Amino acid sequence: MPAYKAPLRDFDFVLNELIEVQNIIPTLPGYEEATADVFASYLEAGAKFCENELSPINRAADEEGCLFDAATHSVKTPAGFKEAYQQFCELGFTGLDCDPEYGGQGMPKVLGFPIMEMQCSANVAWSMYPGLSHGAYSAIHAHGTDEQKATYLPHIVAGDWTGTMCLTEPHCGTDLGLLKTRAEPNDDGSVSITGTKIFISAGEHDMSDNIIHLVLARLPDSPKDVKGISLFIVPKFLINADGSLGERNTVFCGSLEHKMGIKANATAVINLDGARGYLIGEKNKGLACMFTMMNAARLGCGMQGLGLGEAAFQGALAYARERLQMRSLNGPVAPEKPADPIIVHPDVRRMLLTQKAYTEAGRALTAFLALQLDIEEKSTDDAARQDAADLVALLTPVAKAFMTDNGYTATNMGMQVLGGHGFIREWGMEQLVRDCRISQIYEGTNGIQAIDLLGRKVLMDQGQKLRKFTKMVHKFCEANAGDAQLKEFVEPLSALNKQIAEITMNIGMAAMMNKDEAGAAATDYLRLIGHLTYGYFWAWMARVAAGKAEGSAEAAFYNAKISTARFYFSKLFPETQSLIVTLKAGAKPLMALDAEDFAF
Repeated sequence: MPAYKAPLRDFDFVLNELIEVQNIIPTLPGYEEATADVFASYLEAGAKFCENELSPINRAADEEGCLFDAATHSVKTPAGFKEAYQQFCELGFTGLDCDPEYGGQGMPKVLGFPIMEMQCSANVAWSMYPGLSHGAYSAIHAHGTDEQKATYLPHIVAGDWTGTMCLTEPHCGTDLGLLKTRAEPNDDGSVSITGTKIFISAGEHDMSDNIIHLVLARLPDSPKDVKGISLFIVPKFLINADGSLGERNTVFCGSLEHKMGIKANATAVINLDGARGYLIGEKNKGLACMFTMMNAARLGCGMQGLGLGEAAFQGALAYARERLQMRSLNGPVAPEKPADPIIVHPDVRRMLLTQKAYTEAGRALTAFLALQLDIEEKSTDDAARQDAADLVALLTPVAKAFMTDNGYTATNMGMQVLGGHGFIREWGMEQLVRDCRISQIYEGTNGIQAIDLLGRKVLMDQGQKLRKFTKMVHKFCEANAGDAQLKEFVEPLSALNKQIAEITMNIGMAAMMNKDEAGAAATDYLRLIGHLTYGYFWAWMARVAAGKAEGSAEAAFYNAKISTARFYFSKLFPETQSLIVTLKAGAKPLMALDAEDFAF
């Protein structure tokens, strides 16, 4: 595998030429100093760190994995991880978009997302340690008391304490109503928590002085379903009155999971034996608090699919340019060589262009979503904030599921481009496939994301959020309908935009009679909305590129954008028509077979 190279030119295109962040970000209170030069400086520093520190230790860390010492309940991370994390902290990246009141740098999220993508491409297992910490920061910042914020946030922002989220138990994952972890009140206002949590990413390690677990548990007098779950802060080491670390809390790593991928991240079984915890947010409102962290984690999963897809594309492209096999069907392209490089072959190009199209559209989507998060948080215009919040709510499940599905497709295609070498560990491509596979499962499986999109984000509000997005698409298509250069992109996009309104209404009507209709439609529906979203961004990118290509010193870059948009609309976007057919088939083909008849 070639060394990872951060796609800085494409970041610049998306941020400054497509969504034009500098027309918006400096107008938001608190972001006045986030100029183009500041953005460029941070992105260059992030690229240097990911290319020079994270990428070189990625494969060795996968081989080494994390080492668990059962006697001490401790975990040693792979060689270089701790040192890279220390450098990451020193560079200030742990607090990049965090509140300056707690030591953060107060930069926009739309700057943090590209740096997150780079980490995922360079070393996704390593990226999860600061990633989980940022999620814990977000939950405490949104729901903690002033005292809790003052106690925990400065350390998490500085990076000397890290965080986790502890939801899953051996008997319950998606259905948290089955949760059994108990929280018994103490006289001093704390609680004693007992239970077992599994699949806890970064649950134990040697990279920070303390680990702040956010744990879902049930108080004695709480309802027995999801309405009776509360969220608690459970530090690995208790905090003394003066802020120093005190005695070891009774929350321990019981073992590490043996996994298909992300082997360098400590996925822990966490045992709580009367561990001291502190309520965060309101009693029995734990899921609402945890969803602050979960939504961030779901976007982070989408970034993993994007980052690993980019890494796979870079590796496959380098190989395809060098690997000599057979001749072009139209005659030798490199007659001085014994065979042509495989990039001349149409099927190899199909795979490379699929990787490229999915990756670059995903990059545009995540930049757009990050900008909406900044508007939602900082804008003084209430309507703009609400619109941004609705778009984020609608598109978060799309970003999580569509981007990770496409990321897994991209990594699989990377392996296919490398052929037999792709299946061999030393080439590095098979690690990307293994690492990417979990992104479709954790933080809510992609099937759950689809149900969330269709059920909660579309049908529950009668399509209000969806219409905000489809109206954006409609306005774009209307504004560019007369542009002959964009006709091949705008016409199919506009047609799908109109079809979605009818399809959504039909699913909603059918689901009123039989709720299985929504469940049966959900996955295909999410993929349909995913293609609408990517189609919108590819048409938009093609418009920008077309306006800059002629006479530009970077004409090749802009023309490549237009060619990739053309590939997307001609080879990938037509999947929407087969999805419409399967959506119309409804639930009956799925539900007709009795459970006992699946096997004989």
